[in-house]
Amino acid sequence: MQTKLISGTYSSIMNKQDLLREVVVKYIDYFYPVASGTSAVAIDNKIEQAMDLVKSHLMFAVREEVEVLKERIAELMERINQLEVENTYLRAHASQDTLAQLPAAGVKPPPQPQGPQPPVS
Repeated sequence: MQTKLISGTYSSIMNKQDLLREVVVKYIDYFYPVASGTSAVAIDNKIEQAMDLVKSHLMFAVREEVEVLKERIAELMERINQLEVENTYLRAHASQDTLAQLPAAGVKPPPQPQGPQPPVS
């Protein structure tokens, strides 16, 4: 009886070792194939696929960022135009004393109005 138990245990251990050996061999064959021409081509193809995937993700991210920046630029251009109109209006309606106090750097002279001037309050 004990001989059967020992031989049964031994055979189950051997089966487990054979199974483990088979798994290890398959693992090695899969991840470390013999460096033949076909496996090198397969590795090159996998590398190329990975690079294409990275490229597509980067292009998507860049396009998204470009759209955000275009929107921001449009908002800023609108704000610049609004401020230029406001500046032109204020300069046209400001007194000469007030204009004389403005810093000279980058200041455009106010346009000379054509016709009678409205009263300054």
